[in-house]
Amino acid sequence: MRFGVFYEHQLPRPWTEGLEQKLFQDALDQVELADKLGFDNVWEVEHHFLEEYSHSSAPEVFLAACSQRTKQIRLGHGIVLMPPGYNHPARVAERIATLDLVSNGRVEWGTGESSALLELGGYKVPLAEKRNAWREAVEQCANMMAMSPYPGFEGEFFSMPARNIVPKPVQKPHPPLWVACSNRETIKLAARLGIGALTFAFVDPAEAKQWVDDYYRIFKEECVPIGHAVNPNIAMVSSFGLHHDVEEAKRRFRDGFRFFQFALGWHYGFGEQIPGRTDIWEKFQVALANTPDEAAAEGGISTPEGLREHLRKFDQCGVDQVTFIQQAGRNKHEHICEAMELFAGEVMGEFKEREAERVKQKAEDLAPFVEAAFKRKQWMKPLADDEIPPVIALGRQVAEAAARAGQPVPANPNRAAWVKALEDADAKKA
Repeated sequence: MRFGVFYEHQLPRPWTEGLEQKLFQDALDQVELADKLGFDNVWEVEHHFLEEYSHSSAPEVFLAACSQRTKQIRLGHGIVLMPPGYNHPARVAERIATLDLVSNGRVEWGTGESSALLELGGYKVPLAEKRNAWREAVEQCANMMAMSPYPGFEGEFFSMPARNIVPKPVQKPHPPLWVACSNRETIKLAARLGIGALTFAFVDPAEAKQWVDDYYRIFKEECVPIGHAVNPNIAMVSSFGLHHDVEEAKRRFRDGFRFFQFALGWHYGFGEQIPGRTDIWEKFQVALANTPDEAAAEGGISTPEGLREHLRKFDQCGVDQVTFIQQAGRNKHEHICEAMELFAGEVMGEFKEREAERVKQKAEDLAPFVEAAFKRKQWMKPLADDEIPPVIALGRQVAEAAARAGQPVPANPNRAAWVKALEDADAKKA
């Protein structure tokens, strides 16, 4: 398996001066350490207005900073909010490609739509339309990165004329494509579209096996790629916190993970947020008293041997990557770094040593199914050279309009010389 670290940039109240800055600087230090230790991925969310739970509203900036402090670790958008109300598809294509360039081809392009009303309502993205808007935007964004020029599009949720979106990414035709999944139905959708499944549900190994089996069965039988490349992979999240003394591991990390779950539930399930005023950490303290001593999904908070057993179960199910939630609640930076070092030193090696062979064998096994999937895809028709509409510069349009109206044309000696040279060149060609 591969291993990743996951960031919401959680910041429970009270917020003192400099605390938000420290949160981001600590996270950058952690990612740099993860790179040195051999972690495979860092995943960074995009959320808006979800106070305390996630202060990560500009992941492209954070990941760009990560790119300059790391060498090997892959930089994952986990995820970009794709409905055009959040992000115009062309802007996403430009940002993904630029990040791929500055990182030397290390981007993972995760996508999603959100189900938090604070976000949807804040950007006026209609709840009933978000899935279709996501799908339209993802397909067209992939076309923008792969086609020169992009032929233009008249869709239900956005439209734009023919343009050549630059720059283009290092990874051709575009970086690996993922979608956030919180249930089995989204897993099935990911398989049908040929994209990786970033699962953000905490499931036990028995249920994980069902998800994995569903995904690969549907990928083989029904896949019609939404992008220009497929990415058959499943990543699952896990709690995380290590110490040789299991009780110390729980003392350091359990409340942080429980806050993660509580704040997630608050914003998505049962809460009532007064923007700028609600104190979720305070409400969590009240609810904590009713949390069982051994709550579900805490198997990653353990000793190295306990975590090894936890991960073996996911490995046996066919999970491709486990992503750890280590920055949560008030977990301390130094404790997070110690746990990462302990994991790399005592656990990671068992799973890493056979990863290259596993990936090679998997690619060989899936190759005929990938070929069949692309035969089912309907491709966007590229424009022939004589079909690409020219775009006349605004200054030229103004000058020509003035000339037609008998008005003086703004003086620009350079422009006159350049235009004459181009006209003479065209005349020679004719």
